[in-house]
Amino acid sequence: MRRVIVGTAGHIDHGKTSLVRALTGIDCDRWAEEKARGITIDLGFAHFVRQDADGNDLQVGFIDVPGHERFLHNALAGLGGIRVMLLVVAADEGVKPQTREHLAVCSLLGIPAGLVALTKVDLVSPDLVELAQLEVEELLAGTPYAGAPILPVSSTTGAGIPEMEAALVALAGRYATPPPPALASGPDGGRRSPASAPSGSLRELPVAVPHAPSPTLPREAGEGAPAPIDGPGPTSRVGEAPARLPIDRAFHLKGLGVVVTGTLASGGVRVGDGLELLPRRGEGERVRVRSIQVHGVSREAAEAGERTSLQVTGVALEELARGMQLGTPEAFSATTSLLVRFTLLPDAPAALSGFVPVRVHLFASEAVGRLRPLSPAGLQPGETGPAEVRLEAPIVAVRGDRVIVRRPSPQATLGGGEVLDPRWRRHRGSLLAAALPALQGDALSALAFWAQEAGERGVEAAEMARRLGVPAARLAAGLATLAAGQKLLAVPAGQGHTARWLSPAAVQRVTERARRVLKEYFQKDRLAEAIPKAEAVRRILRGRAADLAAVYLGWLEAQKVLAVQGDQVTLPGRSAQLTGEESRLATAVLEQFERGGLTPPSPSELQQALAAKPQILDGVVRHLVARGQLIRLPSGLVLAAAAVRDLRSALLATSWERFSVADFKDRFGLSRKWAIPLLEHLDSTGATRRLGDERLVVRRLEEGA
Repeated sequence: MRRVIVGTAGHIDHGKTSLVRALTGIDCDRWAEEKARGITIDLGFAHFVRQDADGNDLQVGFIDVPGHERFLHNALAGLGGIRVMLLVVAADEGVKPQTREHLAVCSLLGIPAGLVALTKVDLVSPDLVELAQLEVEELLAGTPYAGAPILPVSSTTGAGIPEMEAALVALAGRYATPPPPALASGPDGGRRSPASAPSGSLRELPVAVPHAPSPTLPREAGEGAPAPIDGPGPTSRVGEAPARLPIDRAFHLKGLGVVVTGTLASGGVRVGDGLELLPRRGEGERVRVRSIQVHGVSREAAEAGERTSLQVTGVALEELARGMQLGTPEAFSATTSLLVRFTLLPDAPAALSGFVPVRVHLFASEAVGRLRPLSPAGLQPGETGPAEVRLEAPIVAVRGDRVIVRRPSPQATLGGGEVLDPRWRRHRGSLLAAALPALQGDALSALAFWAQEAGERGVEAAEMARRLGVPAARLAAGLATLAAGQKLLAVPAGQGHTARWLSPAAVQRVTERARRVLKEYFQKDRLAEAIPKAEAVRRILRGRAADLAAVYLGWLEAQKVLAVQGDQVTLPGRSAQLTGEESRLATAVLEQFERGGLTPPSPSELQQALAAKPQILDGVVRHLVARGQLIRLPSGLVLAAAAVRDLRSALLATSWERFSVADFKDRFGLSRKWAIPLLEHLDSTGATRRLGDERLVVRRLEEGA
């Protein structure tokens, strides 16, 4: 069975609910207040099953939306997932304000197809019917629905209903999802479920999955295409898209528990699946699907594009609200910052510049925030351009989603558009100049920019996949294409870090910084043999980029920018050279240390004895340490290497097998300040071995030492 969702649109009291009842036999008004007042307040649902032109079963679901301006937020909650618009205009009243607003909303949402029902024709003369039809044709001109069929009907007498049904079935058949493939059994034990193709912007990615949607599918309305930019695509192979159910209702049924409903936006859900609830009310909030119904029929699975009811466990009813979403765990994330390609309606109250207060609607969610056009001149009515949105409460969004933007007070629809980046970060200067064309381009351009935006720490494929609303595995071919074109660099997973993708510009910045850091370091300290690796990493890599220290140092060493020697970093082929004066000072320093034996002069005494500048003297000492002529003990104390060799010989000459610290101090006339560091040095070189409070003399070193 193929499936499609049809949504009504139109002014209050123009007969939307009556028309759906005439077509399906189902009354969409569920509340007593709706029946008492005679108006639709909240979303209503109905369906029928007919045969299409090829004789195959076609399930047409209807979402009936309220027409009153006060309940437009409820209407917007139901229009996000529909594929066919059924615009209802009463022949006795013609086009009214909500007719225009609903039509504008459907256009902004990219609903790919529509037709018009001219209702209540039994109440007016044929001349008025013709006049109303001309008015509707004029309304549709210049919209994506220009030339759509306009059918006169009467829900009261039944006139035109068969023709309306036939037209709906024909149009719906062109935009319906094909039957899903058989459920596949994967490594998770058969829990993989049918999935839909991602939205239009995602079809730009090269895909390694067989039978994936073509990136060149026609997008024009009326040609059986998906929505121009967004909207659920045809159902495709298992595992291509994560499950995503925007919740438009949540209630409790006696004997069953908590039930949520919505139009499945992507992927598929199967009984037993675990889903993540977003935006999260608590860490790791998950629910389990106990049963599934589609239009009142129990099912083992539901596919993208279907009106779906899920009985769930693991969450209380009071924790659920319209606008929340259930999705495949770790596949989506909540956000309060969006970049959108925004269209300001031609009849918008005024031009936009700077931040303006707005109410943003995305699927069933709505949030208050501020919108700011990023074009320097702002946006004039009828213009389209990039805009950033800052929200006061989080919503769940992916690239390609459609949003409707309204002014909170006085209420009016300003416009809408497509999400270009669901986790937009405010940029300035060159990065902003790079961001706007990249994010307004195809998905590959977006991937390349997100890696550039991440800087030197790189970006994980899973993070980019969440922004696109696809599995990370689906990005493999696209990322490989960018890597082949040298627009991205791959970093395999390693110790302390996951696999990442880097922008070549980030690597170039690190390379230039490394050259500058090493140059400045050795210019300042000409006698330094090397810079400690930890210090080099701290100076060269910033923030979380330090996680990739081993990778960057390996690349920099391969480019001969630096050389890594154990825990030291230096320039390739570099060797500190002493001047004649420094060489004479080094000889004098060594003499002082060798004369001092195990109690050499302190730095201040050495400086006074040799009349040397502290910085130069320190450099000479480090130079002698690097060449092994002096030894720096663990405490930082320095003494001559010859003195340590003499100490080792003297220790071997004793009859000791074991000795205490006190024995050592007394034998060699040492204070504790010198004795403990010397013993630690002897332990580290294997000359002695610590056994509790004593040391064992290791005599086997004498042979061949």
